Amino acid sequence: MGSFSSGRFNAVTVAQTFVASRLREGDVAVDATAGNGHDTVFLARRVGAAGRVYAVDVQAEAVEATRRRLAEERLDERVVLRRGGHESLATVFPEIRKRTVAAVMFNLGYLPGGDKTLTTRPDTTLAGLSGALECLAPRGLLAVVCYPGHPGGSDESSRVTAWAESLPSSEWRVLIGRFASGGNKTPFPAIVNRAG
Repeated sequence: MGSFSSGRFNAVTVAQTFVASRLREGDVAVDATAGNGHDTVFLARRVGAAGRVYAVDVQAEAVEATRRRLAEERLDERVVLRRGGHESLATVFPEIRKRTVAAVMFNLGYLPGGDKTLTTRPDTTLAGLSGALECLAPRGLLAVVCYPGHPGGSDESSRVTAWAESLPSSEWRVLIGRFASGGNKTPFPAIVNRAG
């Protein structure tokens, strides 16, 4: 396990930088919290026309926002977008085979511009993260952006960190991002990489 600090980048930028270092043209990637489609578009660009992105969100509003964004960017043919919970990746996307996904992204919290009372929850998030690990190919990467600043976010962030830190070091490399400013309420990334 390791940690890093940075005052220059925000948590999403750091997570995307790690993911970008792993993704290649033709890869398979998953956006487990599609939200407004920002990470979905990022992943679709990285995997290219030969790749595939699977994106899911539990909120119909988020799925529709992502669908519109993909259409505007002309990336919709690269993405399989469905409504469902991130805790059920294997059920939502039965076509994804184990150990075939190059990168999975989770951006926790609530839908920006949406109902702030509808948030990700620790139990479903931890189930989703465990399911995501089963999908990851050798050297595959899981990037989670945690938001401890909203109600319930601190507990979820702590539980995600404890989960990541409990993974066997013989199989997984873990980095937990801590930023120099902002205190305990600042969003941070957790990066989990399957060993070789």
